[in-house]
Amino acid sequence: MATIAFKTLDHLDAAGKKVLLRADLNVPVRDRQITDATRILRLLPTIQELAQKGAKVIVVSHFDRPRGQRVPALSLGPIADALGDALGRPVTFVDDCIGPAAQKAVDSMQNGDVVVLENTRFYPGEEQNDPELAKAFAALADCYVNDAFSAAHRAHASTEGVARLLPSFAGRLMETELNALNIALENPERPVGAIVGGSKISTKLDLIGNLLEKVDMLIIGGAMANTFLAAQGVDVGRSLQEADMHDTARAIMTKAHDRGCEIVLPVDAVTATDFQADVPTRIVPVSAIPADAMMLDVGPETVKLICTKIATLKTLVWNGPLGAFEITPFDAATNAVAREVARLTDAGVLKSVAGGGDTVSALRHAGVEGHISYISSAGGAFLEWLEGKTLPGIMALENIFERALPI
Repeated sequence: MATIAFKTLDHLDAAGKKVLLRADLNVPVRDRQITDATRILRLLPTIQELAQKGAKVIVVSHFDRPRGQRVPALSLGPIADALGDALGRPVTFVDDCIGPAAQKAVDSMQNGDVVVLENTRFYPGEEQNDPELAKAFAALADCYVNDAFSAAHRAHASTEGVARLLPSFAGRLMETELNALNIALENPERPVGAIVGGSKISTKLDLIGNLLEKVDMLIIGGAMANTFLAAQGVDVGRSLQEADMHDTARAIMTKAHDRGCEIVLPVDAVTATDFQADVPTRIVPVSAIPADAMMLDVGPETVKLICTKIATLKTLVWNGPLGAFEITPFDAATNAVAREVARLTDAGVLKSVAGGGDTVSALRHAGVEGHISYISSAGGAFLEWLEGKTLPGIMALENIFERALPI
């Protein structure tokens, strides 16, 4: 995805305007309780700025997968309450996102008010990017602000369709995310490197292929590293690996060599015969993994190697843990490298951008969340951006910019 031009809130005279704000309120919920309010908290600056400038803020979002049906358990009502608590001000909830109820609520708004409309995915036309649904959204507002980068990889009525019908702008979270990603890969300070972990090469082929064109160093961890090692003739014992991807792994290594991109693979391994917490482990060179054991984390020599390599970089992109970090002691390498990345970032010598569900969890587990230049909570959109794919929600903003619609 190339660097794009887009309008921000700096270009919007919000006073008195009805602003349709596409948010991502798809927060994790367990037993009717929000377990992680990160997405709500990251939305606050945009809502607060718009309200303070006198806008009428109309928040729309999806929640989970109701598949075009009205599912009471997937209502945004409780999320709206949580948003109001976070804002410290009343927030009105409407049990529909279009139609008479939504229109009545919008018509009664005063400048600075905030309204949250019901789950956009209660309508099948949302995920189908139905033009009529997009028009119904547009009819509620004077302009559109997209602050949901995490949903920008979906061409839905509330992310792409409506952006083509109203003067459209990026919210502060969207702006921050796009600027961070631009710094990371599109216009990075070099040398630039990437850490890529995860279980399978097959699920990250596009990502690796795109990164090889952009980075100077690719550090491979997780079970994915087992496949690269096995492809080079290393006996990885019972470690998870993809035997049918050996040719692909070798082709990636060749492409990296030809392009001058250094590939860093583990040199030692933390092994165990069972994948359970606090089982007996052995640290061995990767060439000496026992036949009955699995590599479940990279070893201390690999950690030293990775930290030495990272110290030579100016920019780092991180997607995927180095080991099975959810279970001790196989979180040690990810924790150690995360803390070194945090130290270099705090020292001002490294720009670090990380994203993807497991990556965010791993960095939180390591206690370094506040010490990384930018952590994306976008999930699928972040991964598709790393893969070099076009994100419809972002391209719609770019097209609006090019048309230079006034407001």
